[in-house]
Amino acid sequence: QVQLVESGGGLVQPGGSLRLSCAASGNIGSIYVMGWYRQAPGKQREMVATITSGGSTNYADSVKGRFAISRDNAKKTVILQMSSLKLEDTAVYYCNLRHAFGVSWGQGTQVTVSS
Repeated sequence: QVQLVESGGGLVQPGGSLRLSCAASGNIGSIYVMGWYRQAPGKQREMVATITSGGSTNYADSVKGRFAISRDNAKKTVILQMSSLKLEDTAVYYCNLRHAFGVSWGQGTQVTVSS
């Protein structure tokens, strides 16, 4: 059984920063891709950023230059550093792992950008 524990969400003013963290545990085997997705009210879930085991990253156009994803393979942790946050970044953010035994999702953490 795979567990993903997310932390770091909260309320921030426009222009502010937040750091999301996701730690994986359980029967994972090899982790291929770690990433963050988000879902705003009334919208579909969308990819925010992903990072492969080799460190290759991919970002949604809307967050390029503002967000940075990183991972610690030994600790099975993925970090999303978010800066210059905008109102439209408000959403529930989900951690995602593609690993040897399938795909796993975190429970989600709320990020609210508001003045």
